Amino acid sequence: MSQRPQTAALNHVSIPARDLEESEAFYREVLGCERIQAPNFGFPVCWMRLGNLQLHLQQVGPLAGVRTYQHFAVEVTDFVGAYGVLRARGAFEEGTRYADLWMLPSGELQMFVRDPSDNLFEIDHPDVTQLDLSVFDIPLRRLENEQEQTSQNRLATLFLYRKAVAGPQARPTLVLDR
Repeated sequence: MSQRPQTAALNHVSIPARDLEESEAFYREVLGCERIQAPNFGFPVCWMRLGNLQLHLQQVGPLAGVRTYQHFAVEVTDFVGAYGVLRARGAFEEGTRYADLWMLPSGELQMFVRDPSDNLFEIDHPDVTQLDLSVFDIPLRRLENEQEQTSQNRLATLFLYRKAVAGPQARPTLVLDR
């Protein structure tokens, strides 16, 4: 057996869905996901193409009302457009730190939203300076204004592939269907 670490890549994320059709429509409309074939597991599932990855929705009964902050994150080609669609759908959480837009020390932007089954997910943008911030009607919070950042913290990035490969379009991103 080799002592070298394996090379790994994210294949899919699976999340619970109280209503598969409602959740499928949400991810199709918000992220441009496409429903794909799924095996029969003996219980309802919906597999969706999410760029080069997959999002798996699994039918569950009513959840016990416990809100979690586990999440998955994606990037989209139209961050402002995604914001508008999500705002119109009432997908932003109210009254928590996840209700706001966050700017990381790197200048990257994060927004957190809830799907119809109350799953939290994050949408990221690599460069806040590329956006017209006047279109957002929720607060933009700067992480370094709220938490001390060391020089090492300031090296953090959500977009590792952009540092590893030359060019801003090194990896395909999702296109929103309008």
